[in-house]
Amino acid sequence: MPYETNTSIESLADALRSARRVLVTTHQKPDGDAMGSVLAVVRACRAIGVRAEGWMVGPCEGNLRLFQGDDAVGIVDPRNPAMPDGEFDLAVVVDTGAWTQLEILAPWLRAMSERVIGLDHHARGDEVASRRIVDVSCGSCTALLIRLVDALGVDPAFGADRRGRYSIAEALYLGLATDTGWFRFPNARAAEFALASRLLAAGVDKDAMYQQIEQSSRAGRVLIQGRALSSLAFAARGAIAIMRLRAADFAETGAEMEESSGVVNMPMEVAAVRASVLAVEDSANGVIKLSFRSKPAGPDGVFVDVNELAARFGGGGHVHAAGAKQKGTLEEVVARVRAAVEA
Repeated sequence: MPYETNTSIESLADALRSARRVLVTTHQKPDGDAMGSVLAVVRACRAIGVRAEGWMVGPCEGNLRLFQGDDAVGIVDPRNPAMPDGEFDLAVVVDTGAWTQLEILAPWLRAMSERVIGLDHHARGDEVASRRIVDVSCGSCTALLIRLVDALGVDPAFGADRRGRYSIAEALYLGLATDTGWFRFPNARAAEFALASRLLAAGVDKDAMYQQIEQSSRAGRVLIQGRALSSLAFAARGAIAIMRLRAADFAETGAEMEESSGVVNMPMEVAAVRASVLAVEDSANGVIKLSFRSKPAGPDGVFVDVNELAARFGGGGHVHAAGAKQKGTLEEVVARVRAAVEA
């Protein structure tokens, strides 16, 4: 079946109102949009008097966890995950609809089946949620979730403490800002800027958020960036940048796996580069993780659809940002990528 909307936002809002206990989850290794989406739904449920808990599979970058506050959001270890405890009336899956990104929770979600709803902005997905909203025109999943917040009749400023922290608006802005590359990526369009303006008016401190996420890193993050750049090679006559990170690079620099996020974007500072690929050796899970990024169309109208490229490796995402996983050695997977982009 096609991965597309099959219900209304009002119907999903009614489902939340009728629930007593809700589980909210997202893809493994949550990024800013995944974390923001989970927090936004948990807080919106709290605003209407519904008990909600977040459940995410790590690793999760520590800076993102600082936005959690006192909300019940658990990050479980993928090597020894504890399943959600107790009975839930409803499960909400945000920022993904792919079984490959929900592997650990998949048996639990399949058992829930008709009680799973989804909200996503990716083009590819599976029959995870029996009822879902899919809108690829949204610059982030949180840009879609503002519609749910409005359908619930909830003020985005709900949940803010005395300093204006931990509101629904902050969670929504977290996803919006990070998924648009702080409004630099092609998915930052007029609608995204309009939403940003609304969320700032609701009390979001954008400068504090930027500093907390982008300027509060450990030294390991910068060192792992250096390792990736030292591996930089070019393919397709210089149009494709390919980098790799070995498990040893993380061990030697002291960097955590999640601290490699954003590295894939760095080679796109080169004028001739139209797309960038980062291959990361994840020895703990026995896979090579691939991240793909591309620039918007140039003056000649040509661009690289990395969603299509990632699909060749069993992954997906957006036309300018996608990911995949592969079995094999780092060298073997990089060779496959090179062959694919040279074809």
